[in-house]
Amino acid sequence: MKKSLSFILLIFSFLTVTAQDKTWMLGPFQRPEAAKPIISPQAGSTFEDPMTARTVAWESMATFNPAAIARNGEVYVLYRAEEKLGDTGIGGHTSRIGLAKSADGFAFVRESEPIFYPKDDNQKEFEWTGGTEDPRIIETKDGVYVMTYTQWNRDVPRLAVAISKDLRHWEKHGPIFKDWKDGKYHNTESKSGAIVTELKDGKLIAAKIAGKYWMYYGVPHIWLATSDDLIHWQPVENHEGNRVPVLSPRAGYFDSWLVEAGPPPVLTEDGIVVLYNAGNSQQVGVKNLGNRVYTGGQALFSATEPWKLLDRVEKPFIQPTLAFEKSGQYPEGTTFLEGLVYFKGKWLLYYGTADSMVGVVSAEGD
Repeated sequence: MKKSLSFILLIFSFLTVTAQDKTWMLGPFQRPEAAKPIISPQAGSTFEDPMTARTVAWESMATFNPAAIARNGEVYVLYRAEEKLGDTGIGGHTSRIGLAKSADGFAFVRESEPIFYPKDDNQKEFEWTGGTEDPRIIETKDGVYVMTYTQWNRDVPRLAVAISKDLRHWEKHGPIFKDWKDGKYHNTESKSGAIVTELKDGKLIAAKIAGKYWMYYGVPHIWLATSDDLIHWQPVENHEGNRVPVLSPRAGYFDSWLVEAGPPPVLTEDGIVVLYNAGNSQQVGVKNLGNRVYTGGQALFSATEPWKLLDRVEKPFIQPTLAFEKSGQYPEGTTFLEGLVYFKGKWLLYYGTADSMVGVVSAEGD
């Protein structure tokens, strides 16, 4: 009996990502039993690329960094995909966004062609040849989907926004800071836009605080921006007219190299829970974690003053431990968080693994 109990505890420990050490945290999250990637590269998916007029195997090398949304009783995942191009390294491919759906949040059927990609449109100068990367997605109370993503033209990565009513047909609105203060931040690197949501009637929707929408964004620090309409955004600045980081790397911790906004944050009774991606610098961070390893952290911000940090974890709540989380384009390992849904009474958290595949962990809801 003791051996059986020990075995059960061992399995539970392996499946559990980490225990919770703060009451306000989302989770605890668990890996599925016999965890494996839910979306992996496949060579057979092709489409006619409008930019080159050739047939491309658009998801033959990597499928990673997923956004997620619950819709009509199913989970939809929008993921970044790259074509295999010989020995070309990270950042040297064209990224497009694919779509997959699931009835249970774990087993997915994907579309054969990408649903979002560079075209000969008014965003070509910002999206070609690097592509469209790393989506996050939220839903408004009116059922409109708003996606933030990175435009990569191999010059400056820019945070952009697009909207849709069906997840397949998108209207691009371009770089979010292009027109603000005569383009003050237009040529400054920006990415990873996570818009604050709240749980209403069992669904995550865009939340307003003090009459505005709020977005945590950026890397290697996390900054804030506000919007009245989810399309036009203003960076939060101090009295000197400078952006103010609201979350920064910390020497001595797992997030010593960089912090980067994760999936859409959740406004709760305790405050705004921000899940973020964290990079470690072994020299000034955690010695046994390794250099450039991406893990996941959680931070709590004030529900009325979204720039005010209330609390922060001291250890990652998720980190790469499985083989598929530490092999691929990024062998240092990543559990890169981008998609969060509340689905059938559970939290489902979707993440990219080693810049190559998509994984999922789950937690019981309230």
